[in-house]
Amino acid sequence: MTIRVLIADDHAMVRAGFGALLAAERDIEVVGDAADGEQAVAQTRRLCPDVVLMDVRMPGLDGLRAARLILTPPPREHRPRVLMLTTFDVDDYVYEALRAGASGFLLKEAPPGDLISAVRVVAAGDALLAPSVTRRLIEEVVRCRPALPSSPSRTGRLTEREAEVLLHIARGLSNTEIAAALVVAEQTVKTHIGRILTKLDLRDRAQAIVFAYESGLVIPRSGLPLIPEAAPAGMRASPLGARDVLGRPYRDLGGVGG
Repeated sequence: MTIRVLIADDHAMVRAGFGALLAAERDIEVVGDAADGEQAVAQTRRLCPDVVLMDVRMPGLDGLRAARLILTPPPREHRPRVLMLTTFDVDDYVYEALRAGASGFLLKEAPPGDLISAVRVVAAGDALLAPSVTRRLIEEVVRCRPALPSSPSRTGRLTEREAEVLLHIARGLSNTEIAAALVVAEQTVKTHIGRILTKLDLRDRAQAIVFAYESGLVIPRSGLPLIPEAAPAGMRASPLGARDVLGRPYRDLGGVGG
């Protein structure tokens, strides 16, 4: 199946470069481009792309506001996936883009192959965050936004294993890494993630990360996410005595990232 892509960026050379790169792939078709947010919204509704590559900073209607409009279309209108592109990874753009419903966030300085892979990942329904952006997201949420009390009606729907998988997602682990940590098949991890998203009414992995921190499901130490005491041996115990939503003590992973 061909992935239909729309490119929104206020620099013509960037649009041309990304367009040529993606058009060279057999499974990707660049159906149009836009120089600002208003054009991006209009072109999305007219062309119905599968993925919109959206620059964050554009004149007039910026990428964040355009993404919100694209991701909240009128009933029965097409809703694509949005992959945010930016040269910045140090501000609230990360958090706000994911809250708006974007499926991924990639730095423009990433290698060409990463952009191609990102389009395919997002088109397949998965979420994508550059490792440095994942770390920045976690740090910013922890530092700037006190955790909100988690809703028992939502978090209580998770089984113990599902809560554990969500904690690993919040750390930025891939499905393969989660499977290795829990000693289960990767397909089992995918099944758990599908159930987590359904039970919590979340769209994808990116929103699951935001939920984990914003709801207080994950209680961090010094900006680092923590996982339950059932973690593999060798991880040092958190001195804070923090506990997860299931009441189990955490162990510090000592780092974050994808």
